[in-house]
Amino acid sequence: MTVDQMSTVADRPRATASAGRTRSAGRAGATMTARRHRAFYMFVAPWIVGFLLLTIVPMAYALWLSFTTFDGISPNWHYVGLGNYRELMNDSVTWDSLGRAGLFAVVSVPLSIVAGLGLAVLVNRPIRARGLFRTLLYLPAVVPPVGAGIAFKNLFDQNAGATNGVLTFFGFDAIGWLADPYARYVLIMTVLWGAGNIMIISLAGLQDVPRELHEAARIDGASAWRTFRSITVPLLSPVLLFQTVTGVIASVQTIMPMLLAPLATTGGLTTVPQSNYTYMIHVFSQYFALGRYGYASALLWVLFVLILIATGLIFRFTSGVVFYNVDPEAKK
Repeated sequence: MTVDQMSTVADRPRATASAGRTRSAGRAGATMTARRHRAFYMFVAPWIVGFLLLTIVPMAYALWLSFTTFDGISPNWHYVGLGNYRELMNDSVTWDSLGRAGLFAVVSVPLSIVAGLGLAVLVNRPIRARGLFRTLLYLPAVVPPVGAGIAFKNLFDQNAGATNGVLTFFGFDAIGWLADPYARYVLIMTVLWGAGNIMIISLAGLQDVPRELHEAARIDGASAWRTFRSITVPLLSPVLLFQTVTGVIASVQTIMPMLLAPLATTGGLTTVPQSNYTYMIHVFSQYFALGRYGYASALLWVLFVLILIATGLIFRFTSGVVFYNVDPEAKK
């Protein structure tokens, strides 16, 4: 046997051992990957089950109802196909209520974002008791909508409200705040009262802005407003986009503040002020006052599609003004 042959024979055990270790390491890695996958699906399983049972199934059920005349009680319902959708297309009340909801979103969302950002700028400054001010300003955001609606109803009640009490004390006449045309202004004030939620999100975004950029702008002689407009706002643009999208979705679905004050005052849904009779109030009346489950379900599905379209348009028209620290396209 030659020297080379002896060397080859001697290397075989080592090669066999190395291959065995490689296979063992591969099996161990595969086992670890499988465990991680199982752990991942175990953690997300409650959310997936909840999403299927509490979102997908109700949406599918509502979609099926939208093709029927079901009233929630009587078994004598009929399949009408697109009849409900054709009816709502010709329903002037539906489109008027949708227009009021859109107007409410156009007014309330920018005001809420500006108010929340302004409060965030104030409490981001190095002042005394800053934590206390942050807590007090955020506190209204955690008040349940029912409590907020009742509080504003009592505050703006025409006969016993504190607002009219102050007006009459100074010699002015009492105002019917909860009736047209003032009801819409009370509703907007209710939304602005809870701007602490937007303040907290904006505050987190402000604290993520690098101080070096502000210092460089100060050295270059930029004013505080110019620094805020040219540095702070562009860096906050993803946060502002998030607040805009979520604000629009929430505003067109607002219902509780609009219902509580009129119901508490007169005891009937039909007394909701005309200026506050928005799309969701119309849906509510179709469901619970008229028992038209099929037609109301069609209304909700139309709103769902309109929200998708509005969200897509917002992303489309803001794509050139939103600044990301990491380009989303670079990750693809």
